[in-house]
Amino acid sequence: MSHDEKVISVNERIPTLQEKRRRKANKRLLSIVVLFFVLIMVLVYFQSPLSEVKSIQVSGNQLLTDEEILEASGLREGMNIWNIDRNTRIEQTAQLKEVESIEINRLLPSSLSIQVKEYPRVAYVYSDDGYLPLLKNGQILDTVHDSQLVGDAPILVDFTEESLRETIGEQLMQTAPEIVSRISEIMYTPTEDAPEELTLYMTDGMEVRTDLSSFAEYMQPYPQVHAQIDRAQEGVLYMKMSPYFRENDTAQE
Repeated sequence: MSHDEKVISVNERIPTLQEKRRRKANKRLLSIVVLFFVLIMVLVYFQSPLSEVKSIQVSGNQLLTDEEILEASGLREGMNIWNIDRNTRIEQTAQLKEVESIEINRLLPSSLSIQVKEYPRVAYVYSDDGYLPLLKNGQILDTVHDSQLVGDAPILVDFTEESLRETIGEQLMQTAPEIVSRISEIMYTPTEDAPEELTLYMTDGMEVRTDLSSFAEYMQPYPQVHAQIDRAQEGVLYMKMSPYFRENDTAQE
C-alpha cells in the first residue's frame, strides 16, 4: 500500500470523528438545557401555590380531636410543605398529655400526614364531680359523667395520691386484658397489717382482696382460682402469694 493511500484513508476518517464530537456536544448541550428547565420548574414550584399544604390527615387519635392535634402542632393548610420543621412540630404535639408518640410525614405533592399514638386509658378515677380517665402514664384527663362512661376500664376509688394512680396504672397494663375486663371497681383499702391492700369488685360478683405493688402477678391465676370456688358460698377471695377463699368474711385480713 502506497503512502498516498494511507493519507487518504486517514482523511476519510476525519468527517466521522467530527460527527461523533458534534453528537457528544449536542447531547451535553441538551443535558444542560434539560437541567436548566428542571431547576426553573423546581424554583417555580417552591414559589407557587403548588407547594402549599392542601390537606392534613390525622389518624390514630381517640381521646384527642383532630382540631386539638392540629392546634398543638401549629400545622395548617396554606403553609409551604417544604418549610415545615417536622421535629419541632412533633415536639410541640408531644406536649399533649394524651400523646405517647407522633409521626408527621409529607404526602407529595401537597398533603401532610399526622399519625398519633395515644397512651391507653387504663381506668377511671372516681371523684365527687364524676370520673377522671386515667392514662397509662399516670395522667388524668378531664371529668366525664355517668352517661359518658365507655365501660372499657375499671373504676378506681380513693386513689387520691398520684403515686398510687401511677402504680395501679402500670399494674393494670401488665395484667391480661381478659382479667382487667372482669374488674368493675378497685378500692384502695389499706390497713395497718396490709398497707397496700386493694378491694376489687368483679363483674362476676366476686369480691377480691389483693396488693397494689403485686397486683398483676397476684391476679394472673384469677380465672383458674375463681373456677374452683362454689358460687353458692359467700365470702372473699384473697388473691395474694397463695390464693385462698374465706367464706362469710367481711373483715380485712
